Amino acid sequence: MLKVTILALGKLKESYWREALQEYTKRLQLHLSLSITELKEESFFEHDKPEIIKAKEAEKLTQHITGGSFIIALDEKGKEFTSHEFAAKLESIKMHHSSVVFIIGGALGLDSSIRKRADLVLSLSKMTIPHQAVRVYLLEQLYRASMIASGKPYHY
Repeated sequence: MLKVTILALGKLKESYWREALQEYTKRLQLHLSLSITELKEESFFEHDKPEIIKAKEAEKLTQHITGGSFIIALDEKGKEFTSHEFAAKLESIKMHHSSVVFIIGGALGLDSSIRKRADLVLSLSKMTIPHQAVRVYLLEQLYRASMIASGKPYHY
């Protein structure tokens, strides 16, 4: 069973995001081993330099990346997949790795050091998605990919 870790900056504040996350976590438990680690976002103000904030957040994220894992950084400039392509990519990753780490940045996005370290930079959409919604969207896509890979009727 593939071990999937999601590293995310910031906590889900609204209950509806937490409830959706719980629902997909429950659905996924038969298909993969899932852990979600929420790290504290750096506080920033209008006059702060985004590069410095992102670098500090990158340090936090890096401390939680386990060696040997396939690292996927979520970024709007990343590679896009259809649901079938994403399912195939995950199946391919499972052939060579026992674990995958998905990295979700904070409100300012990811530092370039995280994108460079990643094995894959993935975009979930050309549109901007609030970073709290990204977690739910990612879990839904992981569930969809699991259903596609197992031939179950979820994706039509």
